[in-house]
Amino acid sequence: MLANYHTHTVRCKHAVGTEREYIEAAIANGFKVLGFSDHVPQPYKNGFVSGIRMDMSEIPDYIGTLTKLREEYKDRIKIYIGFEVECYKGYFEPLMKELEKYPIDYMILGQHHVPSEDDGIYVGFKTDREEDLKLYVDTCIAGMKTGRFIYLAHPDLINFVGSDDIYKKHMERLIKASIEQDFPLEVNIYGFVDKRQYPSDRFFSLASEMGAKFIIGCDAHKAELLKQPKDFPGFEDFLKRNKIEYGDNLIEGLC
Repeated sequence: MLANYHTHTVRCKHAVGTEREYIEAAIANGFKVLGFSDHVPQPYKNGFVSGIRMDMSEIPDYIGTLTKLREEYKDRIKIYIGFEVECYKGYFEPLMKELEKYPIDYMILGQHHVPSEDDGIYVGFKTDREEDLKLYVDTCIAGMKTGRFIYLAHPDLINFVGSDDIYKKHMERLIKASIEQDFPLEVNIYGFVDKRQYPSDRFFSLASEMGAKFIIGCDAHKAELLKQPKDFPGFEDFLKRNKIEYGDNLIEGLC
């Protein structure tokens, strides 16, 4: 594949390496397009400080550093500047207003908490509560419908361990909405390599059967993750058994 749009920086507090290391790794492994989409800062109130994202004050440095590198590497690789964003009630519109001040190329939707980080649960933790699954799906669908995002990152991040019938009922709603919105669902390499609960066969076999559109995301929190699907043992087998085909991985308008 020629493009990856899911790349982080050390500002999120859980990635390692410099932006230059990510860029050099991407070039070395055949990428022609690299999008940085670090975890977006949120305008939290009451002094809440996130441990998984940059502060609002770090946006200028994030944009400035990548802008300089984009110019430096313009003859070797196309670099885009974006964010991975959640739709947190009460914070989303103020965040969008703040981000309008900056030259951002795109955003990907990645819903890590519901209803929000400062007042909710991390959806990667196990839950058997249908209300958690429903809220996750409802929030992702609402995000898709804003028209502000290019795709949904790790759509099966929600670690629901309850009834398979309940899981299917709500995930079918998410997949159907993605199809109606022509909204790609990400097959997440980082989750696969780290042996997390995602990407999962139960989600992607269903999504494939329903006719969803897919994109592959390295979700690179370290430069070593910027490789081709064939370079990760077992990943192409996962794609094959779930009938997921991939090509250049380019997104129209960002290539």
